[in-house]
Amino acid sequence: MNLPNKITISRIFLIPLFMIFLLAPLPFGDFVFLGTTMPVAHFIAALIFIIASATDWLDGYYARKLNLITNFGKFLDPLADKLLITAALIALVELQLLPAWMAIIIISREFAVTGIRLVAAADGEVIAASPLGKLKTVAQIVAISALMLHNWPFQALSLPFDMLAIWIATILTVWSGVDYFQKNKHILLKSK
Repeated sequence: MNLPNKITISRIFLIPLFMIFLLAPLPFGDFVFLGTTMPVAHFIAALIFIIASATDWLDGYYARKLNLITNFGKFLDPLADKLLITAALIALVELQLLPAWMAIIIISREFAVTGIRLVAAADGEVIAASPLGKLKTVAQIVAISALMLHNWPFQALSLPFDMLAIWIATILTVWSGVDYFQKNKHILLKSK
């Protein structure tokens, strides 16, 4: 268990923590800042989510810098991302801050890609994340953060940044999914 893999695992352990702050009826009240009213607990949840998301960059940085890239890390890192994103999307639907159909599209893509990774792993192949997949992940993190923060600070400008961001994330999710399947169709064809 090397340092990058420990960082990745810490991302997984932060998921229940941000979910508690996002969904539990905590008695912290609301605050108003730059025209946005937001529950204090949602602000804390967003901070935890952003910290957890930042560990994705951190584990990759240390894996490359210290030459600690492992097959376990290549498998665990995208899985941790998917768990983090899926948990956040489901919570946002529960809070009625995100349309369920968008969450379903994003989560479905993540399950489909994980399925291909499992088939590849059974054949001894490990598929690392593509640049388009990484861009999709960044877009999802930005969009989810904006939704958790109730569109702060853009609410003061009457700019629906949170909804623009989730639309971009959804489009990138579909695009990267199609790209992923095209580049890895040999895995599916080989498994028939």
